[in-house]
Amino acid sequence: MSVAEVKTMRLSELQKGVRAVIKEHDQTDFKLTLMEMGCIPGEPVWIEMIAPMGDPMAIQIAGYYLSIRKQDADNIWVTVNS
Repeated sequence: MSVAEVKTMRLSELQKGVRAVIKEHDQTDFKLTLMEMGCIPGEPVWIEMIAPMGDPMAIQIAGYYLSIRKQDADNIWVTVNS
């Protein structure tokens, strides 16, 4: 039996369609706003769409789509089981 490797990365680095779980946020002024929009630790998340120029991106979280700037996604840490 093998143990799955857990990888931690920024949400902005996550590839489209890869499922992850929010681990934590960097301390920013936008942290509370992100949490109010459903980006809370323990919540499953994945990138659904990325704009042609790479910014913004649409993420699937808490049962809905959220459009988020790449700059803000840089402040969210997620874990991915591989």
